Parts: sequence; structure tokens; C-alpha cells
Amino acid sequence: MDFLNNYLIYLIPVLGLIGILVMAIKAAWVTKQNAGDGDMAILAGYIADGAMAFLRAEWKILGGFVVVAGILLAWSGTTVTTSSPVIAISFLIGAFLSAFAGYLGMRIATKANVRTTQAARTSLAQALKVSFTGGTVMGLGVAGLAIIGLGSLFIVFYQFYVVKVAGSSVNGGAMAKALDVLAGFSLGAESIALFARVGGGIYTKAADVGADLVGKVEAGIPEDDVRNPATIADNVGDNVGDVAGMGADLFGSYVATMLATMVLGREIVSHDKFGGIAPVLLPMVIAGLGLIFSIVGAAMVKIKSETDSVQKALNIGNWASIILTAVATYFVVQWMLPSDEFHMVRDEVNGVVKAEVIPFTKDGVFGSILVGLVVGTLMSIITEYYTAMGKRPVLSIIRQSSTGHATNIIGGLSVGMESTVLPILVLASGIYGSYYFAGLYGVAIAAAGMMATTAMQLAIDAFGPIADNAGGIAEMSRLPEEVRHRTDNLDAVGNTTAATGKGFAIASAALTSLALFAAFVGVAGIEHIDIYKANVLAGLFVGGMIPFIFSALAIAAVGRAAMAMVEEVRRQFREIPGIMTYEGKPEYEKCVAISTKASIREMVAPGLIALVTPIIIGFAFGPEVLGGLLAGVTVSGVLMGIFQSNAGGAWDNAKKSFEKGCEINGEIFYKKSEPHKASVTGDTVGDPFKDTSGPSMNILIKLMSIVSLVIAPHLNSHPAATSARIQKEMNKQPMSIHMVVKAEKSV
Repeated sequence: MDFLNNYLIYLIPVLGLIGILVMAIKAAWVTKQNAGDGDMAILAGYIADGAMAFLRAEWKILGGFVVVAGILLAWSGTTVTTSSPVIAISFLIGAFLSAFAGYLGMRIATKANVRTTQAARTSLAQALKVSFTGGTVMGLGVAGLAIIGLGSLFIVFYQFYVVKVAGSSVNGGAMAKALDVLAGFSLGAESIALFARVGGGIYTKAADVGADLVGKVEAGIPEDDVRNPATIADNVGDNVGDVAGMGADLFGSYVATMLATMVLGREIVSHDKFGGIAPVLLPMVIAGLGLIFSIVGAAMVKIKSETDSVQKALNIGNWASIILTAVATYFVVQWMLPSDEFHMVRDEVNGVVKAEVIPFTKDGVFGSILVGLVVGTLMSIITEYYTAMGKRPVLSIIRQSSTGHATNIIGGLSVGMESTVLPILVLASGIYGSYYFAGLYGVAIAAAGMMATTAMQLAIDAFGPIADNAGGIAEMSRLPEEVRHRTDNLDAVGNTTAATGKGFAIASAALTSLALFAAFVGVAGIEHIDIYKANVLAGLFVGGMIPFIFSALAIAAVGRAAMAMVEEVRRQFREIPGIMTYEGKPEYEKCVAISTKASIREMVAPGLIALVTPIIIGFAFGPEVLGGLLAGVTVSGVLMGIFQSNAGGAWDNAKKSFEKGCEINGEIFYKKSEPHKASVTGDTVGDPFKDTSGPSMNILIKLMSIVSLVIAPHLNSHPAATSARIQKEMNKQPMSIHMVVKAEKSV
């Protein structure tokens, strides 16, 4: 035990390395599987080439952004004593690992898709094994890289800024400086995540809308038919949006959650076995354990026969990882944290804890972790209810499809708005409960507990796009119906897991943003945010507006790119003879180029809003107004994220329900019927909701909070913050002319 006490800080990156090692083994296994015949390999090659072309184009733009941002961060680190130019290095490493995590996922997905198609020729069990193993590679790669990156950098910065500085305190400015420099890692990760998610979302939905509107509705052919010129771009989009974009997204979320908890943990005075840094180390240890138990849970995902439930197999693995993590976390908390009562340094006045502050214990910390796990589970269950086939919300959209396209849209919007009620009540209860158990640190550690099994959650998420691609390859290769039936089975489950994953992500983003918000308030040197002040209230309203303009830009970008895609597909059907009779070959590469150019061009404006707005507001109006802005964007962004993701998911599964036949007023309707055409319109409207703007909300609110946290040391010396501190000091003692003059001079 003494060994663990002395070297626990070094064990954290080792847990990440274990995840990377298992990932490499599973990736090698996937690569060794049969890739099918020549036609399948050619189609898979088109998809892989298109995905890599997009990533190369995206990296060129992001490379320039990263260099410029790194230079600015290095300069800013020289202007205050609580930061350092090293923050630029931290930022570059975070950006690189975030992009690399997305690349790893996309690389394995473009190998696993065709191998899943080939496996589906033999059995459903083998198809699930290949597709889920591909997803597991993605999950383990993202979690492993995050733990290695954050854990290793913390070791370096802790040694350099705290241990080697004589007389430094783990609760003082030295540790604050180390964590501020470490925040650059999270800023780099979230910046890349936002551009990757928005760019990938624009790409995939532009192609999807083009394939749907012209291929399905006008030409009357399946979406993944080889005759559809947009089908390759559509399948490429599954990889760059739902795999590479999602990988970078959850990498950023994972890192931001740990960082927020570490920043708040620095303010806790802990007489523990680890030199007082147990509250700082705890979120990284929990993440490492969650990674190990995700490996165990993934091993439990298997079926034996064609009639076994794929969803049940995934649930068994997911529940196993969550329960094992919860049990292990209890013993870790009992071991790492002392038996004393805790409070935060900000809750002291002249060394005495404020009367209204209630200290918490290690049992309270564990209670907060359980609250986080329960909130994550409930969010997934609620999201599944509102988006799954056969449930009341989706059935209501199906019924309204019988009276036309407009009523289908009305039904979907209604379901999306209704779906915000229960998640918000669960989130509110989770925030209150975790705060009750362990204060602001409890809110942050609840988010860390929820995100502990990110590797498993991402494995389940990533398996869906792989299965979707596998079905597309089966359709384009004109394989037997039984093959497509198996891939459709996997794809249907994948649609549900994708929706529940988005609900889980927005819940974790809400808790993480609140924790980052609390950390920002402490670092910026403000005690509270008073919405009675006109400027703060104005900031609150502006923050509430940001998610709307962000969504408008993202959705409009999809619309413009989709228009170009529709025109190109129509042109090819019109000008290339023999496409419909399989004699002419569509020009797939032109559709791929349209999506690539549009997504790269259109992703810039939404990204700049998230990055630049906090900087402008913070330096122009001060930290308190910026706090109001963050409060507004968090509340509005969470609501918009839930609404858009659930509405889009419900529209999607309403459309898919017609593939097996839907009963409306005693009559069965199938594909190509009028109600089905109405459902296709709803699905087309919902596509940018659920895959572009909706999922981007969780990155938006976290990125704006992280940018604010990074600039907080600079705002601490802002005139508005200085005036507030002077007023506070003057209120403590008798007023005199000498004090007033002295205060004015210091400002």
C-alpha cells in the first residue's frame, strides 16, 4: 500500500497505456478479418479515401488556427504571474491528441465497416462482434489518450511549478498556476472538437439530404443504392461526423470534466497520504478505473443466435462497466480521502469558515459520484423513450405523417420540445443532490463519475456508424437480403444508442460547465454574480442568444451545402446515361468534393463565436458580466441540445418504422407510401438537428467556459474586478478620506 501512496500519481498514465495496449490488440484483430470480395473492397476504398480527404482538408485549416492560437497563448502567459508561456505547449498537445483520437476512430471505422458486411454473410453474432470491436477501438483510444495526456502533463507541471518551488502550497498560487497551464490542454482539445463536430456534421448532413431528396424521393431508389451519386459521400459522412467528430467531441468532454474537478479540488484543504492533492488526483483515478472496467464490460457484449437481442447485449456490457466502476470508486474514495471534514478555501474569511457553509466528508464525495451515475443513466433512459421505435413519441409522429408533411414537422417539433422537461428536472435534481453531498466539488465529481465509463459509452456509440456503413456497402454490392437484414438489425440498435449517447453527452456537459463556471468564478476573483445589475443581466440575455445564432449558422450551412448536393445529383441523373440501369457509373468524387469544401468553409463562423465571444465580453465588461454570459449560454445551450437531438432522433426512427410497415387507423403503410414520404421530409429536417447543431451544443457551452477559465487570471486584474475587491475591503473597516484616495489610486 505504501507503494501506491507514493506512486499513485504515476499510475494514472499507466492505466491509460493499458487502454491503448488493449486497443492495439483489438485493432489488429479487426484488420485480420475478411474484407469481402473485390466490389466490396472497391466501395470501402472510396469511403476511406473520401474520409481521409476530408480530414486532410480540415487539418490544413485547423493547423493554421492552432499555430496562431498557440502564439497568442504563449504571449498571454507572459502578462500575468499566475500563468506561463508553457500553456501554449499544453494547448498544442491537447489539440494534437484530440485530432489524433478522431483519426484513430475514423481509421478503424473505415476498416471495420466492410468487414462487418462480410461477417453479416455468416451470422448476426459475428457481425456484432466485428462492428462492436471496431467501436471498442475507438472508445479505448479516446479514453486512453485523454488519461495519458492529462495525467502526464499534470505530473510535469506539478513537479515544475509546485514541488520544485520552495515554500509552495498545494492549495495556493503555485498549484493554481500548474492547473492554469494544464487548462491549455483542455482548451486545445475542445477547440478541435468543436470544429471537427461542426465540420463533420455539415459534411454528413449535406450528403444525407442530397441522397434522400433526390435518390429516395425523386428517383425512387434506396438511399444506399450504388446508382445514387451521393451515396459514397453519405457513407463518408458517417465516418467524419459520427466517428471522427464524435471521437474528438468526447475526448474534449472527458478532459474538461477531469480538469474542472481538479481546479475545484485545488481549493480543498486535505490532510491525506498524497501530500494534500488527493482531491485533485481523484477524478483522474476514477477515469482510469472506468477505462479498465470498460474493457471488462466490452468483453461481455456478445450474442449467440440470430434471435438474440443486440440491444440487450450492449446493455449488459454497459451496466457491468457502470456497476463495477461504482463499487471500485467507493473503495478508492475511502482510501484516498481522509476522514476529516472538507471545505473550500473560498469559503473562508480570515481563516475561519463562513457560518452558512456546511462542510462535507468523503462519504459525501462518494454520494455525489453516485448521483452523477444515476443522472447519466436516467438521461439515457429518457432519451431512449423519446427517440426509440414503438414508443409513444415516435408513434405520434407516425400517426401525424398520415395527414401530410406539415403535420409530421409539427409532431416532431412538439416531441422535441416536450423531451426537454424530464431531462431538465433530472439535471436540476442532480445538481442539487451533488451540491448537497459535497458542495461545488460534488457537482464536478458527479460529472467525473458520469464520464468514468466514457470508453464503453463511446464503443456503443461508434458501433452504430460502423453498422450503418456496413448496411450501405451491402446495399451497394447488391448482397442477398439476409445480409442487409442483419446489418439493418445492427443499424436500428445503433440509431437508438446514438440518440441515448447524445443525451448522456449533454447531461455531462451541463454538470461540467457548471463546475468550470465555479472554477472560473474562483480564479477570476469574484464572489458572486448579481443579476440585479443591468450589465450582468444584459450578459445573461446575450448568453442565452448564443446557442440560437450558433444553431442558425450550422443549420443554414447544411442547407446551402445540401442545395449544391441536390443540384449535382440531379445533374448526374440527367446527363450521365445508363445510371438507372447500372450501365453508367455515377461521379461519386464530385459529391464528395462538394461536401468537403462546404463543410470546411462553413465550420469557421460558428467556431469563432464560441472562441471569441468570451474574450470580447470578458475584457470589455469584466468577469462578472462574463459570468452572466456563461450562465445564459449554459442554460440555453442545454435546452437547445436536448430539443434538437431528440426531435431529430424521433423523426429518424419514425421514418425507419415504415420499412417494416406501420399501422395508421387500421391500415398498414410501407416505404414509398404517402405517409412514408412525409416521414422522409421530417427526417431530412431533423438531420441537421440531431447530427450538426444539436450535438455541438455540449461542446459550445464547455468551450466557452474553458476559454473563460483560461483568461480568468487576466480578468482578475481587470478594473471591474479590482473595484469590487476595493469596495469589499472598504466595507470591512471605517471609511476615511485617506482610504478613498488610496483606493482610487490603486484602481
